[in-house]
Amino acid sequence: VQLQASGGGLVQTGGSLRVSCAASGRTLSGYVLGWFRQAPGKDREYVASIIWSGGTIYYAESMKGRVTISRDNAKNTVYLQMNSLNPEDTAVYYCAAKVMNKRQYDYWGQGTQVTVSS
Repeated sequence: VQLQASGGGLVQTGGSLRVSCAASGRTLSGYVLGWFRQAPGKDREYVASIIWSGGTIYYAESMKGRVTISRDNAKNTVYLQMNSLNPEDTAVYYCAAKVMNKRQYDYWGQGTQVTVSS
């Protein structure tokens, strides 16, 4: 599975941004697509994930209410809508994929930079 993230950029505090991740290389049936982020000097952090077949969604507790993960089956693309952004959300956002019931994500995109200005 190849993953291409896009849509990052600079946004002001309180603003919104949607990042996208286009998947290619194989059908995503049986896969979980996830979003992670890594801020400077910090460990990578789980944000949200979606089971491609059926659309079950999970969120990190800290992100609930501010982010929405969704998918477009026809475009093989997963999105992360982020609202009420603050400078602490500044990070590189990565999409990743794994086979269902596997613990680790095996496939990673290159990341897209999101910068929130104060």
